[in-house]
Amino acid sequence: MVRRAITVQGVVQGVGFRPFVHGAATARGLGGWVRNRTDGVRIEVEGPVTAVEDFVRALASEAPPAARLTRVDVSDVPLQHEHAFHILESDAEAPPRPAVPADLATCPECLAEVASPGERRFRYPFTNCTRCGPRWTLIESLPYDRSRTAMRRFEPCADCAAEYRDVRDRRFHAQPIACPVCGPRVSLLSPDGARLAEGDAALREAAETVRSGRVLALRGLGGFQLLVDATSPEAVGLLRQRKHRPEKPFAVMFPSLEALRPVCGVSLEEEAVLTSSAAPILLLRRRAPGVAGEGVVEDVAPGNPWLGALLPYTPLHRLLLDAVGRPVVCTSGNLSDEPLCTGEAEALERLREVADCFLMHDRPIVRPVDDSVARMTPEGLQVLRRARGYAPLPLPLPGAPCLLGLGGQLKSTVALCVGEQVVVSQHLGDLGSLEGSRLLERTVEDLLRLLEARPVALACDLHPDYASTRLAERLSGAWGVPLVRVQHHHAHVAACMAEHGLSGPVLGLAWDGAGLGTDGTLWGGEALVVEGAGFRRVAHVRPFSLPGGERALREPRRAALGLLYEVEGAGAVEHLREAFAAREGEVLLTMLERGVQSPRTTSMGRLFDAVAALSGIRARAGFEGQAAMALEYAAGEGEAEPYPLPLGDGAPAVADWEPLIRELLADRKRGVPPPIMAARFHAALAVLAESIAVRVGLPRVVLSGGCFQNPRLLRDVQARLRARGFEVFSPRQYPPNDGGLSLGQVAVAARVQGARLQLCAMPVQLHAHALPR
Repeated sequence: MVRRAITVQGVVQGVGFRPFVHGAATARGLGGWVRNRTDGVRIEVEGPVTAVEDFVRALASEAPPAARLTRVDVSDVPLQHEHAFHILESDAEAPPRPAVPADLATCPECLAEVASPGERRFRYPFTNCTRCGPRWTLIESLPYDRSRTAMRRFEPCADCAAEYRDVRDRRFHAQPIACPVCGPRVSLLSPDGARLAEGDAALREAAETVRSGRVLALRGLGGFQLLVDATSPEAVGLLRQRKHRPEKPFAVMFPSLEALRPVCGVSLEEEAVLTSSAAPILLLRRRAPGVAGEGVVEDVAPGNPWLGALLPYTPLHRLLLDAVGRPVVCTSGNLSDEPLCTGEAEALERLREVADCFLMHDRPIVRPVDDSVARMTPEGLQVLRRARGYAPLPLPLPGAPCLLGLGGQLKSTVALCVGEQVVVSQHLGDLGSLEGSRLLERTVEDLLRLLEARPVALACDLHPDYASTRLAERLSGAWGVPLVRVQHHHAHVAACMAEHGLSGPVLGLAWDGAGLGTDGTLWGGEALVVEGAGFRRVAHVRPFSLPGGERALREPRRAALGLLYEVEGAGAVEHLREAFAAREGEVLLTMLERGVQSPRTTSMGRLFDAVAALSGIRARAGFEGQAAMALEYAAGEGEAEPYPLPLGDGAPAVADWEPLIRELLADRKRGVPPPIMAARFHAALAVLAESIAVRVGLPRVVLSGGCFQNPRLLRDVQARLRARGFEVFSPRQYPPNDGGLSLGQVAVAARVQGARLQLCAMPVQLHAHALPR
């Protein structure tokens, strides 16, 4: 007989791990106990040695699907002669570690109950069990017990309490357990807060709101969503008008896979993602280019061959979609560029001019969590917005101290390293509004409180005007800890390195819209050699000016004019007469000549914009990245002869786009179709990536930055590099866009802190410097 103490770390709370442990021990006739701790799960088990060893093996091989074990420590302890196995009260004394699960989509068993008239949870919108339901959106503190969640105000009824105690029930120790008798309830409100209906009547009237072409605000799992009939042009147009979102694509929630398949192609791999516990919005190919498919109107995603599709992931969504009986637009409950609404009063205030009715519930939402967005690539899933279903699952960062990364300005996230694991927050959105800045601060406070963390250093972007930078400076001064300023593109590459466990040196191609460089200009078409805490800039796109600065984000014609001005001076506007009114072009030329409000940039994203404008594909954009997306869609899948894009011999080497632009203009004059010009441009970038990699000669290449959300570009670059024998890495579980910056900042700060410890002295404010050439 032996008795062993086992400590399990990882995502082992809120995933049914303790009930699993209880069942595994009982099945083997073992005695002992299991309990949650703030740093994981602690087990003591005793019995015959073979049975105990088999039990330990089962912890990893048979754990619940949502569990993620990162460490299992086993030691011998004295026998206690226990014969029964128990689940003990949680121990809150140990220092917290990242053990919090993401929210889990409703399991098939719970959905079956909701749909079965004989079950006591028939048509109950908040049905859940140990395998599914809210987690990250309701946990207030650790360890994970009902008393530390938003469910603490709902006292379980006798039936729920019996299920909770029954080892044979799948709700055995299910912390959010609820039913119609004791759990949260729904109600329908008018925009002025008047109560229109409750319970099942509220659900049915909410469905009728959507069916009649009106806008419904739904308080969902992690915040409010706006729903309209996706088959009605009038309803979609109404939502666009009220939300001030004229062209940006909407996601569509389908009642079932059967309803989705006529609209989009769905592979077996994509089906598995859609029906997984994460259940993200998945970008799927429409059945016919430029057509949304049977029933779903074109204006849902105008001019876009992809559709963001998702399936109902809570019983509330399932009941509503079943009642509506058709696909619905399901978009974030906010105005453009504002954070997600979560509270009832907040939603009635901010969305009263948008929604016709509000379907509310009385379960508090502890933190806003939007839907995740992903797409399938030949290499597997690529997460583009990391939120519900994925956040806050941790990433190991061996040897790292407690660090806080504040991210960027757009697609903001926060990263906190605790116990050599990094937790990256859910997607927060853009920080341009006061509400966005406040959400960033609340998220930092939330993570620090939840994990009882005291960072020894902070990390932020180089840009002094980012809200995240200003917060980092304030916290660094208040706490008296070092602030590590990490160059934007260095952070992009470092995030991908951290995800894949790379230490360097690597060649990183960081291609995106813009980020402040160490020389004070806007970088964006960068090739960096990254090693340790530093980097060396080995190549970049030839610089050009952006007349009007940030206005060029929505006007690709400005990027085109800035590009042409570099090579043709005042004659540049002759190529863009159709893009500008009579005086507009002259005014912008004057700005360029005088260097007024015309920042210099090496941005690959703005090069995409310029080519989109010059090829006649898009001169103006309704949202950031729209022109580049249109260029991608025009390029299609076919092969094309690359435009010339030579790499110079300097240090850093400069990729000269002038020959490319001159040949593109010649193509346009000859009447070459825009799709061929788009394909030639993409091919030129793949050749450029190959040229840089061959020049640098490192065996491993990292591809990151927002431009690598373009599947055509990613595919072509990977193919060329791999054909030359390079090992290629790209972000998978963390976004290649600015949503990954906070992770990269923490990874760089960990290297800086390691160097600081080795040197035994560093100044209070540190910089991740470029390595000498």
